[in-house]
Amino acid sequence: MASNQDNGARPKSSSKPSLAELKKKDRQERAREESQPDTVEDPSQLGEPHDDSDTDDEEYNMMIAGLSEVALLMKKPNEVNGTGFIYDERFILHKNDWEPKFPEKPARVIKPYKRCCDYKLVDRCTRFEANFCTEDQILSLHSQELIDVLQSVTNMNQKERMDLSKKYDSVYLHQDTLQTAMLSAGSAIEMMEQILKKNVRNGFVLARPPGHHAMYDEFCGFSFFNNVAIAAKHAIDNLGLKRVLIVDWDVHHGQATQQMFYNDPRVLYFSIHRYEYGEYWPSLRESDYDYVGEGDGLGYNINVPINKTGMTDSDYMAVLQQVLMPVAYEYNPDLVLISSGYDAAIGCPEYDPELVIVSCGYDAAIGDVKGEMMVTPAAYAHFVHMISSLAEGRVCCVLEGGYNIKSLSEGVALSLRSLLGDPCPVLKPMSEPSDSVTESILNTIKCISPYWECLCYQPKLDEDDVCDFDVVNNDPPKDGIIFQTKENKPTEYDLTYIYPYKVEKDYIEAEDKWNNIIDDLIKETSLTVPPHRTCLVYDKGMKAHKAIGYSNHPESPARISRIYDKHKEWGLLDRCLELKCRLAEMEELELVHSQTHVEFLKTLEDKEIPELIGLQSNYNSIYFSKDTYICARMAAGCTLNVIDTVLSGQARNGVAIVRPPGHHAECGKPMGFCFFNSVAIAAKYAQKKFNVKRALILDWDVHHGNGTQHMFYEDPSILYVSLHRFDGGFFYPSSMDGNYDRVGTKDGMGYNVNIPWEYGGKGDAEYLAAFQQIIMPIAYEFAPDLVLISAGFDAAIGDPLGGCKVTPAGYGHMTHMLSSVANGRVVVVLEGGYNLVSISNSMATCTSVLLGDSVPQWKYEPPQNIAIQTICDVLDVHKQYWKCLKFRVSIPDKCPKTEEVKSEKYKDFPASSSDIDNLSGQLSSVTINKDETESINTTDSTEDQSIFINNNNSMAEQGTSSGAEGGSDKFGSNKELLKHYEQQGVEAMYAVEPLRWCAHLEQVKPLPADGLNVEDPCEDCQNKGENWVCLVCFKVYCSRYVKEHMVKHGEDSKHPVVLSYADLSVWCYECDNYLDNDILKPALASARASKFGDDK
Repeated sequence: MASNQDNGARPKSSSKPSLAELKKKDRQERAREESQPDTVEDPSQLGEPHDDSDTDDEEYNMMIAGLSEVALLMKKPNEVNGTGFIYDERFILHKNDWEPKFPEKPARVIKPYKRCCDYKLVDRCTRFEANFCTEDQILSLHSQELIDVLQSVTNMNQKERMDLSKKYDSVYLHQDTLQTAMLSAGSAIEMMEQILKKNVRNGFVLARPPGHHAMYDEFCGFSFFNNVAIAAKHAIDNLGLKRVLIVDWDVHHGQATQQMFYNDPRVLYFSIHRYEYGEYWPSLRESDYDYVGEGDGLGYNINVPINKTGMTDSDYMAVLQQVLMPVAYEYNPDLVLISSGYDAAIGCPEYDPELVIVSCGYDAAIGDVKGEMMVTPAAYAHFVHMISSLAEGRVCCVLEGGYNIKSLSEGVALSLRSLLGDPCPVLKPMSEPSDSVTESILNTIKCISPYWECLCYQPKLDEDDVCDFDVVNNDPPKDGIIFQTKENKPTEYDLTYIYPYKVEKDYIEAEDKWNNIIDDLIKETSLTVPPHRTCLVYDKGMKAHKAIGYSNHPESPARISRIYDKHKEWGLLDRCLELKCRLAEMEELELVHSQTHVEFLKTLEDKEIPELIGLQSNYNSIYFSKDTYICARMAAGCTLNVIDTVLSGQARNGVAIVRPPGHHAECGKPMGFCFFNSVAIAAKYAQKKFNVKRALILDWDVHHGNGTQHMFYEDPSILYVSLHRFDGGFFYPSSMDGNYDRVGTKDGMGYNVNIPWEYGGKGDAEYLAAFQQIIMPIAYEFAPDLVLISAGFDAAIGDPLGGCKVTPAGYGHMTHMLSSVANGRVVVVLEGGYNLVSISNSMATCTSVLLGDSVPQWKYEPPQNIAIQTICDVLDVHKQYWKCLKFRVSIPDKCPKTEEVKSEKYKDFPASSSDIDNLSGQLSSVTINKDETESINTTDSTEDQSIFINNNNSMAEQGTSSGAEGGSDKFGSNKELLKHYEQQGVEAMYAVEPLRWCAHLEQVKPLPADGLNVEDPCEDCQNKGENWVCLVCFKVYCSRYVKEHMVKHGEDSKHPVVLSYADLSVWCYECDNYLDNDILKPALASARASKFGDDK
């Protein structure tokens, strides 16, 4: 594939200059900015959205401590959108003729479909036809005998079908069972293929009968063919996928799915299910947490067994946060299949506390039925949202169980709504996870942590020590449990589905009671969606604030215009509601700042340059200009406009591309490039004007937001969380206030969370680990009404001050996680970030995610040990304030035997979307018919991408730590840097290597008799600066930095090969790459002689 590198003459939308151009343009840009200072417009004219992006003409300028020049190409957002939906009335043909009230009944799909239609969700989906699977697809996991049995059933009378049904556990047979079972399995395959073809991003299959209990040679548990397993098998065997994640949240263990992939690392099977130590159906020993796979599949089977009733949203959420999501990120699947059982939902008789206790033999201890102890329909939307961060959103939900029709219908509808990208409904603040669930989670971690590096936050007990949770000290099975085995399984089963008496009474006879409870939940759940998804504010007037006499100051005006340009380049602006700019009023500024502070900054407008220079020396890392005051007011006012738009319901979320930054500004003084604390002002403004009860401020700027922390240190209504470099208190702002033990005071104790990194080099791995272990659990327990992100991008790769390595993909994942809370009301406000390429790509990625684009795929790397220790320190301090952090305890060491090593064969596949891209293209040209499946082999392909980088190591990671420009430890070698960031949201990085040959070289003509003259002007505009010569017709035109006439010539003439008079490089438009071939030597020699006066 051709490189994405550019020569300065290619179209602007995907260009990249040569190194000589980069240096020259940087010099010209600095000179231009010094000679043409920005001015603030008349405040009365502020605020119109800008068509003029005011690009600073500087395409790339990544300077790492002045030594390295790096160019990164970031992928544009994945444009695969849409949600697929499959429902067919033939799914209702399968029914129980002798017991119409049997729980697995046609209403299980009829009513959810109607509910989805009521919400107008189906109209928003892409409908696909239900397809039958082929016999070969069934035979990939099932025996021929099962097919033969179902074929024979089509000709049986009712008595014969009843007699045959007795041979299977919890199964009834109908003449149309074969048809509906093949249709269900085929529909799962169809949806999966549509996702892989990139016709839709994700999909929901509303089909029955369910499948996850269907074994190789046995029907079981309402299931005939294993729909999800067959789809996964087809994906890995015939479509070449390397990693498929199956998430099974049905309340019953999907034992058949586990059996089918137990030794296959290409499929990671994760199940959370009710177990009761083995007493709950299907009562198998293999459903416990210590069954982790075998052979190559060791570690790829994960069971989280629930041993007590009363599962709540908090319990399920803890399982996902502590086990599923960390492991899933490390596994990095190509596709996610969800066995979507809704029988853990509130009101479902299959998972009521009464039923559970009775079925477990505790009928003497029956308690009151408490519906609120169950998983709410709204929680399923959050689960889907969390999982959608994986595999670039390739998620396929397939219905399994769920037997309270009203609860099931609501759960399905809200799951589909989440797939469609609607905001997650607000959940009540998460309560403390139960001790029983905590024990199950710790036991699971105990057994699978040897196979997963991400599960490293529970220290191992010494030999004589014990865990605080007693159950964790013991290994299964529990004494006295009788498991179902081949030896003791019945030869005949009851035809009727019998509920215990109490369950019959409290659920079947009291259906109205449960419906009323569910109706109340529905009424409490707001599903309002604002008319606009994302609003955005920018005004070039904020560029007027600039350092006097210091053109290279990192807090430069170009920061915001470059970010705005990237938004425009990616097409994001057309999808946003662009807002007007305004100035913050005095009373708004004084929500967090003193009147004296505001009045002092206002006086700057009347001061002369010498006085301004003298004043700024009195402050820490501050420069003043005449426009400082008005620009800082604009930054705050713009942010408040976003707050107004989001909290008034006009937009779901918002982005403020503003400067100067604000999070260092204290109540009474400016510091660290900051004057007014825009985010802090916004938080208080939201509380005052919109009655926001709880606001979360997440500060991921590499520097600690000292100003924000101090303003809310005693305030429990504002949760402030900061991830920052600390370096023992020596990294700017050089204070111990940023340490993890600074937790707030008085009523605010616990509401100040610092995650202080020691030294540089922290990247996606460390930041996402902190989000999973600390930030998101606390966020769900806090349950904010609004999320404000102090979005500094100086922890990004290549930043000259931060010395960290967060990629745009990393920022995208953090944004996606935060979008799950507060009904999606997230506002991203620019703080720091001083590498123009890094901040542009990073903030644009955040906006892309807010707009609903797929989260870029991210390849897992383990966090640094020193970062793990920091996370553990934070957990240890804050677990007394936040009950969600109770999992930080020591557990027994269950290191596997030496021969039991986890297969690395599949874990280490590159996390590239290129395989999926290839597969998508191949699938799009292949018809999978009903009679035969195509075997499609994917091939590895690498995209040509580029990086400019010299052999000097950065000083940014070690550097000095004094002042806001302080740096950090050095980066590793260039080789290490390349490896670390390959496919981390960066389209690619590699040393520049021109093509030695391309077919377009044949179009190169012999030189004119008088050779080349590098002083020739552009034929269209007479520019004599940066020009290119066409090596086909030898016409000379200016580069894209001037008026882009060579771009137009290339498009019109189709002459692909051009030579730069700036750095004597040769570029091919068609191949999108540099060229180096002997054919070019005459032209290069002539240009060199003209440029340097020699003919070498």
